[in-house]
Amino acid sequence: MQFQHGRSLLGFLLAVFLVAATPAWVNAQKDAPATAEEAIEKTEVEPKIADQVNVKPEAEDEDISTRLERILGASGLFSDVEVRVDEGIVFLTGSTKSEEARQKASDLANNTQDVVMTVNNIEIVKPSIWDFSAAEMQMKQLVRDVVQSVPTLLITLALLVLTWFAAKLMGSLASWFFGRRVENAILRRLLVQILVALVCIVGIYLVLRIAGLTRLATTVLGGTGLLGLIIGIAFRDIAENFLASLLISLQRPFLPGDRIEVDGNMGVVQSVTTRGTMIMTLDGNHVHIPNSTIYKNVVRNFTANPNSRLEFVVGIDFEDSVAEAQEVAVNAIREHPAVLDEPGPTVLVEELGASTVNLRMQFWVDTNEYEGPKVLSAVIRKVKAAYEKSGLTMPDEAREIIFPKSVPVRMLSEQSQAAEQSAASEKQAEVARRAEAEDDNVTSAEGGLHSDEEALKEQARHSRKMDAGTELLDENSSEEQGQGSGE
Repeated sequence: MQFQHGRSLLGFLLAVFLVAATPAWVNAQKDAPATAEEAIEKTEVEPKIADQVNVKPEAEDEDISTRLERILGASGLFSDVEVRVDEGIVFLTGSTKSEEARQKASDLANNTQDVVMTVNNIEIVKPSIWDFSAAEMQMKQLVRDVVQSVPTLLITLALLVLTWFAAKLMGSLASWFFGRRVENAILRRLLVQILVALVCIVGIYLVLRIAGLTRLATTVLGGTGLLGLIIGIAFRDIAENFLASLLISLQRPFLPGDRIEVDGNMGVVQSVTTRGTMIMTLDGNHVHIPNSTIYKNVVRNFTANPNSRLEFVVGIDFEDSVAEAQEVAVNAIREHPAVLDEPGPTVLVEELGASTVNLRMQFWVDTNEYEGPKVLSAVIRKVKAAYEKSGLTMPDEAREIIFPKSVPVRMLSEQSQAAEQSAASEKQAEVARRAEAEDDNVTSAEGGLHSDEEALKEQARHSRKMDAGTELLDENSSEEQGQGSGE
């Protein structure tokens, strides 16, 4: 992880270096002459026309001609230039590459002493398509600008390297500092990344200032908050999920291996990452729940308190003794080995139904050791068997039957009554035998009373891991938390 982080940081700083090196090339393109005329104008000595040329008082034509030819030839703007003066009238011939140079020649002649008129016959020669002088001047200017920008680029590169080492050093120091003071892993990584980002921002700001990108450097500092706001709006769900991951890792409402129920999903927690929480349901399926959903919904943790209360309702006949039924039920529930002695079982009269007195039976079970539904099944079976042994009846709900016509009645003889009594005795004996058989603490159909969490964990170890993120809640921290709460 640290190696990948270092590579990404180095690549980012290299991109900044390329951005910083851009102004030198841009300035070279701006400063380079686009045409041959511009190249001539950008010579080291820019020709300047004087307002008044004084040759001598009452200058002769030959002196004026000689003087103007020397000036025009020295300017370098003209080819094959000839000057002829006749009675103060100047005749100019030759060639040049621009109208501006031709006009300068006329201005120069007009400003000369004792010149009364100028006839400008200088021709403007267009450059050939094979004239590479403009390109040559651009290349020279580009090379000159690049050479001048080399010291700035070297300083920028050195500052970027220094920023990279400073960020690495800050990351190491921050990891060492927060490693002893912040126990939460995700919070520790977040603080380290913030400090490293601050070092990088300062280094990039200095690099941009040195490279001449002052406005861009100011934008980097001023736009950091705006960029964060834009990113926060665009990735609101991701940011919400990340903050929920941070809060879950700090508050720890559950730990790996706990059985929880969130938003209608019940299962054993497999892993908690910055992306979400993975649980394995009781039917062996993986369910990935976003951490934001977990943080905003009610979380039921069945493992935080291993003792869980189970209950069910049984109805007895109105003619049976309620106190006797309560005593029989409490004794039957207490005899089961999975039921806790403290707190003990209770049997409460809930309501008087249409045909039964309904009793609500409650008891506590250690769900870390036993599976609640299995224990509930065994206890209901034992209570039913105890009622049958005690002769307590559990009638059906009352039903009213209406006979629209008369009902025939047949009187039983003595032999029939004896047969009915014999059949009733056999039925009572059969019920007693069945009750004795149902009095076992567990049956093979119930599959044992122990918790299914170990079986789920074994299935999880052999299943494919759906989220490869870093685990936020490790089991070591859960053991330390349990010891701390015990003390």
